[in-house]
Amino acid sequence: MARLSATILGCEGPHLSPDEARFFAEAQPWGFILFARNIIDPAQLLALTSDLRAAVGWDAPILIDQEGGRVQRMRPPHWRQWRPALDQMAQAGPARAARAMHLRARLIAHELRAVGIDVNCMPLADVARETTHPILKNRLYGTEPDTVIGAGRAVAAGLMAGGVLPVLKHLPGYGLGEVDSHLTLPRVTAPLAELQAVDFAAFRPLAHLPLGMTAHIVYEAVEDDLPATFSPGLIGMIRDEIGFDGALMTDDLSMGALPGPIGRRAARARAAGCDLILHCNGERAEMELVVAEAGALDGASLARTGRALACRKQPEPLDIEAAEADLADLLDGEVYG
Repeated sequence: MARLSATILGCEGPHLSPDEARFFAEAQPWGFILFARNIIDPAQLLALTSDLRAAVGWDAPILIDQEGGRVQRMRPPHWRQWRPALDQMAQAGPARAARAMHLRARLIAHELRAVGIDVNCMPLADVARETTHPILKNRLYGTEPDTVIGAGRAVAAGLMAGGVLPVLKHLPGYGLGEVDSHLTLPRVTAPLAELQAVDFAAFRPLAHLPLGMTAHIVYEAVEDDLPATFSPGLIGMIRDEIGFDGALMTDDLSMGALPGPIGRRAARARAAGCDLILHCNGERAEMELVVAEAGALDGASLARTGRALACRKQPEPLDIEAAEADLADLLDGEVYG
């Protein structure tokens, strides 16, 4: 196998063009990520995931954001429509919420594996606040670390049982963000003690997960001008204080929160300690710059991504009807959004 690029890339549409296939064969990204623009129906999607792997010549991981609610790339009529996670958590109640989230994740994993997708970008361990920006808030699992931890464990276990790797996000926490990082850079003035007691605390028990994603957010108590994705100090806290030793990818590098040209963003994120550069929009010119600046996987990054891939496994047996009935019972019959 050729030396792998430290990148995860998107593609333009629902079918892989010959030109894209040639580019990916040369670039050798570590993985791919899919969006709604890439999805029509199950047969088409399975063909696309197969073509992406054929282009690079190996069983590359294929990622998606299939959380439910607004952030759900695969939708009816071919796939289930889920309520936002925070709504389902409230609906289930404290005693049943974790089990309901586990079943939800297990059913999502079943749908993903059927079309060749083996990585899902959840759980979210960000702790919601009253001020959390609406773009994020109802995607979260709760307002207290213990609630978030219980649901996060359940989601990760449900995905893994279905043969899908989870991605822990958004390290080291985005719950205090009051603006949309797709458009502008959130800045947090909370003292370090609060971050350690609440935001970091929700991630620590999940730090064993194989993959994680950074937050594009500034914590002024740690570094007053650099978002976590570019911050050696915050990446150091993710590694040392939170204890995350999995493969760490950036959030989408093309988001408006990050300053500077796209290639420079890739270089800064790698220099800060990110293992993988995530670039999602499928624009060829940008991808070429990202690949050039991200460099190849090597050293600790190569070891961590290798350990993550070694966690992939075949799905455990699943009785779909029983799982759906169990979930319906936990949610008083109101399962889907």
